[in-house]
Amino acid sequence: MDFDMETGCLLALIVPGPGCICGFLGREKEYIIPFCDICQVGNDIILVDIKEKEVTENIKC
Repeated sequence: MDFDMETGCLLALIVPGPGCICGFLGREKEYIIPFCDICQVGNDIILVDIKEKEVTENIKC
């Protein structure tokens, strides 16, 4: 989680990305989800509203 230290407000959730080589060498990247994009938080799921353009720009195969 990313907090604003002055106000105590939650700014974003930081989620680990996929592992490298079966997870032995750590992780390549993290996903930073701004709090304003979070729709609902449940016991085992977080629903996020993302823009399709942002996703396709960030995916590089």
